[in-house]
Amino acid sequence: MQETPVSAITSYHAHIYFRDDAERKVAMEIRQAIGECFAVALGRVHDRLVGPHTAPMYQVAFNVEDFPSLVPWLMLNRGGLSILLHPNTRFQKEDHLTTSFWLGDRLPLINTDQLEDEAEPEGRVVPNTVPTREA
Repeated sequence: MQETPVSAITSYHAHIYFRDDAERKVAMEIRQAIGECFAVALGRVHDRLVGPHTAPMYQVAFNVEDFPSLVPWLMLNRGGLSILLHPNTRFQKEDHLTTSFWLGDRLPLINTDQLEDEAEPEGRVVPNTVPTREA
């Protein structure tokens, strides 16, 4: 087995999915709470399918040092939604399909050939949120 060092992870993504109006409402409440509690980059809300995702979603990009606080918060506050969490390394396809994990129901991914086998990793996240309260 070829061991990959943890230092290969430059940041993380959480893809938060919603499948109907009720779940969208929960997802938007979670999105607001994340922005109030964590210095992250909140991506656009996609009300249609994008990329390899098979449900509407938005992305939360966060730095390695935020993993120990944000991921447990998501575990406790996901409101029943499905969340894909993955590292960002130079192996985009592997990041989404192999080294990822799910909170809630695992949703299928499609068109995974759009994901790069190897590319420059995303790097550090520049937050677009400013926390105003503790998680």
